[in-house]
Amino acid sequence: MESIARLTSFAVSLLFLLSCLSFTSTEAYDALDPTGNITIKWDVMSWTPDGYVAVVTMYNFQQYRHIQAPGWTLGWTWAKKEVIWSMVGAQTTEQGDCSRFKGNVPHCCKKDPTVVDLLPGTAYNQQIANCCKGGVLNSWVQDPANAASSFQISVGAAGTTNKTVKLPKNFTLKAPGPGYTCGPAKIVRATKFITADKRRVTQALRPGPAREGPGPWHGPSPYGLGPGSGPGWSVSSQARPRHDPTLCRAVPGTAQARDGPGVKRAVPAPHNTFDNTTSA
Repeated sequence: MESIARLTSFAVSLLFLLSCLSFTSTEAYDALDPTGNITIKWDVMSWTPDGYVAVVTMYNFQQYRHIQAPGWTLGWTWAKKEVIWSMVGAQTTEQGDCSRFKGNVPHCCKKDPTVVDLLPGTAYNQQIANCCKGGVLNSWVQDPANAASSFQISVGAAGTTNKTVKLPKNFTLKAPGPGYTCGPAKIVRATKFITADKRRVTQALRPGPAREGPGPWHGPSPYGLGPGSGPGWSVSSQARPRHDPTLCRAVPGTAQARDGPGVKRAVPAPHNTFDNTTSA
């Protein structure tokens, strides 16, 4: 976590690349797609009084392997005592113990939340672009229009600067078929976004001081629609398919040899990924 404090000049965008590559299992290995991967991006879009709002997007960069029903399940462990105040486009499977909150109650207070996609037909004010497919995620090569899945998350008790925000850890990814082994996170350049009319490129906001009291936040607005500029920092890790079909566990060093190519391949995102975002 010391690397976060050193990058004070970078924009706040947490990009977790979970590149799912071939591992030792013959069941998981695909000779026709040896570098296929699933990429998960965690981009901080705005500050809140006690944390931040992020958009999390999963891309299936495998050529031939779809994630089929009942779909993906994503999990992680918070580094501190963070809570999830609200979500759009997904939900946690358990709320956990929120008894310490006497007023507004968070969506989830678990130390290790588990997130699933919402189902088709979800109310419009609970949707974000590329959500609500029941966890189904087609491959990028065969069906690029349906190869991304996104949700928005409002994180509390997290800090509001790049010195106080701590990265989630121990990511897990469950899906039908072979499981996934996640490598450690690393810092890469920030994600950029293309607006709906394709005439403007924005990126995640720069770090700044915590908000004090009510009032507008002067800086880039949520959903990638603010005036982002300059270099940014993101965090990435890689993962490999494994014969254990249950989870994607962080294993330091499992994918270091492919960090460079993996990051370059995973950074491009489809147009309009974050367009038409709605709030709860």
